[in-house]
Amino acid sequence: MKKTDLDRINELYRKSKSEGLTREELAEQKALREAYIRAVHNNLRGTLENISIKNPDGTITELKDMKKKNQ
Repeated sequence: MKKTDLDRINELYRKSKSEGLTREELAEQKALREAYIRAVHNNLRGTLENISIKNPDGTITELKDMKKKNQ
């Protein structure tokens, strides 16, 4: 997500609080928020897939390998 998109989300939020939004602006705000949530979700997923867990016996298990085993 680009900084300009985040700036626009914030701009629309401030406008919604001060004077309200048009239907087009509400649709734009919804689309931008959904894109933001997808970006955060993908970022978190990428982070979690790179985590390693050290087991009590000293072995190391990749979190992504645990996910595959549980499916």
